[in-house]
Amino acid sequence: MNDTISDLLTRISNAKNAGKASLNLPYSKIKMGILEVLKTEGYIGTYSKQELSISIDLTGASKDFTKIRRLSRPGRREYVKSKNITFPKGYGLVILSTPQGVLSGRNAKKSGTGGELICEVY
Repeated sequence: MNDTISDLLTRISNAKNAGKASLNLPYSKIKMGILEVLKTEGYIGTYSKQELSISIDLTGASKDFTKIRRLSRPGRREYVKSKNITFPKGYGLVILSTPQGVLSGRNAKKSGTGGELICEVY
């Protein structure tokens, strides 16, 4: 697998569209950071780390999304300054990888730090 983040986003989207209550996927630190932002913003329920996997509960989500899209890819990285962070459709969520860790677009803009665009959710 070359792009584990795209795999994470695709699995979440497919499980949600199929009406699944939960899903399991391989563990990585970047995935845990992305899941923490998605949980904080209310797009997924709880998640937990087992030995080498992550279990995600999709039923506890307080917000619904129609699209989750990868922005920066391994072949073409996209970086943004804090003042240039935009939000999809005005209400969506942007997730960035910053020197302070994985942050939502609102938190990155508030702290004045830019970084690599990971994905957008709306």
